[in-house]
Amino acid sequence: MAELLKLYEENPSEKRIKKIVDVLKNGGLVIYPTDTVYGLGCDINNSKALEKLALIKGVKLAKANFSFICEDLSNLSEYVAQLNANTFKVLKRNLPGPYTFVLPGNNNLPTVFKKKKTVGIRVTTNNICQSIVRELGNPIVSTSIKDEDEVLEYTTDPELIKEKWDKHVDIVIDAGFGGNVASTVIDLSTPEPELIRKGKGSTDI
Repeated sequence: MAELLKLYEENPSEKRIKKIVDVLKNGGLVIYPTDTVYGLGCDINNSKALEKLALIKGVKLAKANFSFICEDLSNLSEYVAQLNANTFKVLKRNLPGPYTFVLPGNNNLPTVFKKKKTVGIRVTTNNICQSIVRELGNPIVSTSIKDEDEVLEYTTDPELIKEKWDKHVDIVIDAGFGGNVASTVIDLSTPEPELIRKGKGSTDI
């Protein structure tokens, strides 16, 4: 059974943030708010949790297109190859923000992702999400909470999310209603930026 944990973005409880981080470090899965839709994630350094995440999504871990939620650009640079000046300017201009940028990965990627040439990186403006990543000390591997409903692609109500994911995760953070528009995904691993998915972020980067 998942625990529904209330947090306020303006001033998230340090005690509760620490509790969430303890769960992540121990291989738990957590559903948390971002600046777009609610996300489902785990600690990047916990291989059992990564396997669990892939199993829930019905994908092979080595081929999964999960994104890494990082605290800031320096945190991000630990996992991506050397950035050229133009790419860095794009990231600096748009992060934190409602984007997932696809970038070439480097040798620091977890073993299970070593064969992947690229990785999706996010730095959100959501203070709860930022506080968790900061306390954890490394990125969260994340995927969006999708809904089978064709009209409402993403569930926005934390109580309904808990109902649906109760048996699969350890904590559902209740930070109020989430958004229902996902991040804009842009591939920066190619010579020219390539739009993969139009979402909340402007495509004029």
